Amino acid sequence: MDGGEKRQWRVEGMDCAACVAKVTKAVERLPGVSAVSVNLMAKRLTATIESGAVAGELVAEQVTALGYTVSPLAGAGRPTPPPDLAPPHHHDHAGHGHDHDDPSEDGTPWHATGKARLVWLLGTLVLAAYGLSLVLPDRFTDPLFLAATLVALIPFGRRAIILARAGSPFSIETLMCVAALGAVVIGAAEEAAIVVLLFALGEMLESVAAGRARAGIRALASLIPRVAQRIRPDGTTEQVPAEALAIGDQVLVRPGDRVPCDGLIADGHSALDESPVTGESIPVTRGPGEAVVAGSINADGALRIRVTRAASDNTIARIIRMVEDATASRARTQRFIERFAAWWTPGAMIVSLLVILVPPFALGWDWWTSIYRGLAVLLIACPCALVISVPAAMASGLSAGARRGLLIKGGAALEAIGSATAVAFDKTGTLTEGRPRVTDVMPAAGRSTEAVLGLAAAVEQGSAHPLARAILAEAAARGIAVPVATDHAAIPGRAAAGRVGVQRISVGSPRHAREEGTDNGEFAADIGRLESEGRTVAVVVVDGAAAGLIALRDEPRADAAAGIAAIVALGLRPVMLTGDNPRTAAAIAGTLGLDAKAGLLPADKLREIAALRETGAVIMVGDGINDAPALAAATVGVAMGGGTDVALETADAAVLRDRVSGVADIVALSRATMANVRQNVALAVGLKGVVLVTTLVGITGLWPAILADTGATVLVTVNALRLLRWRGAAMEL
Repeated sequence: MDGGEKRQWRVEGMDCAACVAKVTKAVERLPGVSAVSVNLMAKRLTATIESGAVAGELVAEQVTALGYTVSPLAGAGRPTPPPDLAPPHHHDHAGHGHDHDDPSEDGTPWHATGKARLVWLLGTLVLAAYGLSLVLPDRFTDPLFLAATLVALIPFGRRAIILARAGSPFSIETLMCVAALGAVVIGAAEEAAIVVLLFALGEMLESVAAGRARAGIRALASLIPRVAQRIRPDGTTEQVPAEALAIGDQVLVRPGDRVPCDGLIADGHSALDESPVTGESIPVTRGPGEAVVAGSINADGALRIRVTRAASDNTIARIIRMVEDATASRARTQRFIERFAAWWTPGAMIVSLLVILVPPFALGWDWWTSIYRGLAVLLIACPCALVISVPAAMASGLSAGARRGLLIKGGAALEAIGSATAVAFDKTGTLTEGRPRVTDVMPAAGRSTEAVLGLAAAVEQGSAHPLARAILAEAAARGIAVPVATDHAAIPGRAAAGRVGVQRISVGSPRHAREEGTDNGEFAADIGRLESEGRTVAVVVVDGAAAGLIALRDEPRADAAAGIAAIVALGLRPVMLTGDNPRTAAAIAGTLGLDAKAGLLPADKLREIAALRETGAVIMVGDGINDAPALAAATVGVAMGGGTDVALETADAAVLRDRVSGVADIVALSRATMANVRQNVALAVGLKGVVLVTTLVGITGLWPAILADTGATVLVTVNALRLLRWRGAAMEL
């Protein structure tokens, strides 16, 4: 709406999808509020407030009334502290409502939390009742079982009432309370007590399992040291908090220290262990002018680093935000399960009612038996374990990937990656090092090498293209005085052009030169020879005539061949899409072991990807700079970029360590995650199905029914947490 102001609040105490739905619904009802968004992982509420509306002041009151702790954030761009990363409990939006973790208990040992204290109290009462039942009649021990039931029903019943008033009458608390009270009414106080004890135990175990998942993001956040050695103008150092560093500051990083910021090395050489951030186990050598990322470990030499990013925007902070936001993107499987669950609970409640009413007339059951079995079916009705089965696995998979330099923007992308049938690669900067160097300069008759290189460098000035940088670097290395060019123009995928004095200069592919009417005949043999050797050839054209050739070579990445082999082993077809000439592309593709489509302009790449998508999902891998259209056109775009802005923000996923093998890893992670999802769904449905059958035939009763729910919820959560141990494509789960 016009004049709206985007505002944010931090909301503590949310721990499931029902929390998100409840907060969203409550805030949307306020007048003057629109675009309400609640991020579970970031614990962040965002809304647009209409100018002049008082709703901004009412938002905190409305959310606080729901039982959460709310604090306003300074602005839409203000960073939030790293949240607890728990598998999001995407339960039935119609009503999962388990007790929320008390935000005041952050950092409290699991055995000392409020949920744990309730379990200890209930356990003591139930065990005491069982002990006394060995020596006393039931009429003396039943009150203890009843007391345990009532103690649990106070907090659970309160939560059930709150959710019912909020329009969620079918929460697990409601079902459990009705079943427990029904058991008390029909004289099964002992089983009622066991039901509430098992439910409370399941709640506690969920929190314990979630705490293990939280440790992943906390460990990531802890990579940034608390203090930094900032260099004063007089050369001395002062110890300051790392978050106090500003862009332009210089810091001293001694051997063994963690780098406290993203920055550029101003002085010094050292080997840096970047494995905590990128997953790359081999230390890399860095020197003056080279970039370093926050969280890496300085191995040997002292470094003076100039800060290029504030603490709120460094690589670690952006990774944390990406993991937070990723969980908001739901996979197709997850959406299906949630739609199914919306019908599951009402349907199961109807079945429960039928079990109570029909068998006494149709099968001759007595009313006690039919009510008892109907109550057990009621406990099986909650879809908690089923609905959490997908997001728990997704959250663990996303976290495991982030801790190993594989960033995936949400469950939808994570699911799609594993179903891909083909992987399309850009060449320069993806399969190759992205640092081409000039190998040959061949002037035309009557021209000098220096003149040809100088003219090419003149029109390439200001370009970020790797080939342009290579030409400029070669001119600088030879000490050539580069003339000033005007009327700079870039023809995407073809050439760079400009004017030097009155001369019209272009530097482009032989194909472009021919299309512009230039006669390359003098250099035809040289062009063929150089391209067959895997070199890229640029023709320097002056006023329509070929003035010379510049040959460049970009070496394949050291792991490119092995990375392609790993992709083939996973059953995917790799193909290289490049604007380079066919002979150069064929030479490199032959070395690496994949197909090549060459001479492609940006529009041609889009057509090739569209053709690949006709046979299945396609992953496009590029450097994130010149490949944005192709990355967007693919089913999933994967950027390789060592932590750059583009690598983190352009595509659906990013491989931080510049290794082709990371693509195979990201596919393996997706498949491991989806296998975990299938296991979880089978566990949830299978356990409930078995207990449903045994309940209807009279083999099991109330407490196995509640165990089928809470037990299955714990099992799928613990199974999902196995993904946190994932190490790479070689590891099978």
